[in-house]
Amino acid sequence: MGCDRNCGLIAGAVIGAILAVFGGILMPVGDMLVEKTIRKEVVLEEGTIAFKNWVKTGTDVYRQFWIFDVQNPQEVATNSSRIKVKQKGPYTYRVRYLAKENVTHENYTVSFMQPNGAIFEPSMSVGTENDTFTVLNLAVAYNNTADGVYKVFNGKEDISKVAIIDTYKGKRNLSYWPSYCDMINGTDAASFPPFVEKSQILRFFSSDICRSIYAVFGSEVNLKGIPVYRFVLPSKAFASPFQNPDNDCFCTEKIISNNCTSYGVLDISKCKEGKPVYISLPHFLHASPDVLEPIEGLNPNEEEHRTYLDVEPVTGFTLHFAKRLQVNILVKPAKKIEALKALKRPYIVPILWLNETGTIGDEKAEMFRSQVTGKIKLLGLVEITLLSVGVVMFVAFMISYCVCRSQDVK
Repeated sequence: MGCDRNCGLIAGAVIGAILAVFGGILMPVGDMLVEKTIRKEVVLEEGTIAFKNWVKTGTDVYRQFWIFDVQNPQEVATNSSRIKVKQKGPYTYRVRYLAKENVTHENYTVSFMQPNGAIFEPSMSVGTENDTFTVLNLAVAYNNTADGVYKVFNGKEDISKVAIIDTYKGKRNLSYWPSYCDMINGTDAASFPPFVEKSQILRFFSSDICRSIYAVFGSEVNLKGIPVYRFVLPSKAFASPFQNPDNDCFCTEKIISNNCTSYGVLDISKCKEGKPVYISLPHFLHASPDVLEPIEGLNPNEEEHRTYLDVEPVTGFTLHFAKRLQVNILVKPAKKIEALKALKRPYIVPILWLNETGTIGDEKAEMFRSQVTGKIKLLGLVEITLLSVGVVMFVAFMISYCVCRSQDVK
């Protein structure tokens, strides 16, 4: 009887040990299997999940415009007063709904054109397309155009380079900026190489602002049941060269920038055929006081005006984003222009700001949960359960065995 009991306790301890060992082995093996699957499915080639969603995302993307209406134009023209502005909006368009065109594969790269389309959404707008605002003309100009040609790495040879831009319009540089500022870095922000870490800096190129830029980890977010990392554009990206020496080559003139001490605005006239266009965050968020001072009626707000990307860290897919930027025009004294000849100082005048957002749809979120995050969670749960149950069984049966042995000795 004692032998049977002790043998049973030993058998239970052995089973527990086996379960614990199996759970421990499953952890690295399971992680290896997940990594192998991800490495296969994020490659941009026919037949992968990534390629199917990359060619046409199926995500509704909206571009909203707010227009700044100048309230005191005569007062500004005659007295060089502060410009009083009042924003009106949004005017909303559905964009980026067209599939990529001219997709070609060559030497571990894939080239494409991104066609632009714009469908006006009256139910999400404060007015109609007949409203006489410059922004609507810009939106129409955006329609029926295309961005590219982009050539990106498909990740087949090196998964750490998947979706990273090799060339844009056949070049690796933009010809707008001096030195390294002219480089085309990172992806187009629609996705990044897999296995994203919080410590990473995510670099991407935006043709809208004629430069490469970057985002840093901000927080963890739950997006429709999917854990994502929110990466935000830091204020440092728009800082003056005195605050961030890396931005020295983005300062291309000395007068308007006050010898490169102003910050929060970017002169992109070189990529706009010489037009005096400046880009900033909406309402001059993160801009220096000298930029904000001449304009009355702006209310910069971090939550409403910042740009961010919600990236699923295992796959590197961007599942939600908000791209916010403001278009400004440099207005300065001009003796030959009647409306400007009395001006005593230059102004960087906000014209409009836009908010482009996209979120993974409910159907695709469900698919993502079931095929990616759900399986990873289930694997993790099995690993922990086996390890925990195994350890508890081993300890419990070994304690019982020792107790029984001591009683038998007595």
